[in-house]
Amino acid sequence: NKMRVTIIQSGLEWENPNANKINFEKKIKEVAHNSDLILLPEMFTTGFSMNPQGFADLYPGETSAWMSKMATENSIALTGSYIAKENSNYFNRMIFAYPNGDIVYYDKRHLFRMAGEDKNYSAGNKRVVVNYMGWRILLLVCYDLRFPVWSRNRNDYDLILLVANFPERRRYAWNSLLVARAIENQCYVAACNRVGDDGNGVKHFGDSQIIDPLGQPIAIANPNRDEIITATLSLDNLKKIRESFPVHLDADRFEIL
Repeated sequence: NKMRVTIIQSGLEWENPNANKINFEKKIKEVAHNSDLILLPEMFTTGFSMNPQGFADLYPGETSAWMSKMATENSIALTGSYIAKENSNYFNRMIFAYPNGDIVYYDKRHLFRMAGEDKNYSAGNKRVVVNYMGWRILLLVCYDLRFPVWSRNRNDYDLILLVANFPERRRYAWNSLLVARAIENQCYVAACNRVGDDGNGVKHFGDSQIIDPLGQPIAIANPNRDEIITATLSLDNLKKIRESFPVHLDADRFEIL
């Protein structure tokens, strides 16, 4: 019932899919022997680009096939988001690739209007929970972090995976909301954020981290530099916390319309 989760916090080459894949392929191979699940940042092939027409990849296509290949060759699950095109629509699509090559995807629900994401991409409408190694895992992308009803635990997941391009000027919100999501949902949270400046001059700080169901950090990456962190999560520990302090029994019910 234990799972080793690894976060690859990294800078991204702006709108350069090949360079980014080469970078991540090398890093994945370096750490895969000590991990069961590896997280890459949001839009890991391009950075947070509002130019989907120039850099979208078909789904299924080259990027999804690359993720499936990385997962299979390294015997790990792999997740991260990229610009996907399907039926003339563009999505900020988070892929979860299993070690056997199978893929599940989640399309970012909350599009960041302050950067024009809502004008360039289509929003997802399906909440996605995947099953892996006995764990139930909720997939979220960046801005989704701000919307607790969407991520409310209905006693249907144990771990949140969040991939992001969260900017430095909102660092306090990042750290505060990650802890809040872990505590209110009595779940583990693993959040991968990029570092460095993007093509629009927006600075990213990282602070990628893994948090336990009590809101305590298990592992935190140093800010403003490429770094890889790994932590071992325990379902037994999660079960003990939920049984000893069963707040979920008093939770309010929410419906997304």
